[in-house]
Amino acid sequence: ALGEQQCADLRAELSEDQRRRNANSELQARINDANDEYLRWARLASLIGSAEGDKFRKIAQAYNLDLLVHHANAQLRQLVRRYRLKRGGSMLGLLVMDTEMGDELRSVHSLSGGETFLVSLALALGLASMASSTLRIESLFIDEGFGSLDPESLQLAMDALDGLQAQGRKVGVISHVQEMHERIPVQIKVRRQGNGLSTIEVGN
Repeated sequence: ALGEQQCADLRAELSEDQRRRNANSELQARINDANDEYLRWARLASLIGSAEGDKFRKIAQAYNLDLLVHHANAQLRQLVRRYRLKRGGSMLGLLVMDTEMGDELRSVHSLSGGETFLVSLALALGLASMASSTLRIESLFIDEGFGSLDPESLQLAMDALDGLQAQGRKVGVISHVQEMHERIPVQIKVRRQGNGLSTIEVGN
């Protein structure tokens, strides 16, 4: 039979073994938790991480582009109901949805001059509305860009500007196109006098 000292030694060894088993279980649990945490960060790094930050930059740009498209479409509905903008073609690409052609999607490069003007105007207004959700842009100045439009496109652009004015916005246009002069009721004319001097006339 084992002596009392041997029994005491065995009990001590069993107790130490159990303590080590418990400590090992706790350590293994911590290792598993750390591994799970590592896998989460590794997946995140694979999606957006790179030494130059390109992946994250593109994801951030795509998110902002989604927001811009949303705001631009709200403006586009007031300018021309036919078209809507959608993401597509590439990660940061834009397509135009033609609601009069069964929601056909096509490249923005296929738009006419007047249609391009309307989409660009909607994007500009959408960008302005993104800048501050509480600030309404009451005044808008457009510098040229009309000289390259054909008569039909120019008519489309002018109708859009009339629509903005009907919404209560003040629209200023800087242009040398005679057809626009005939449609704009209040004009500020700058006439060159020579020797670096000019005169300003305000009238109808």
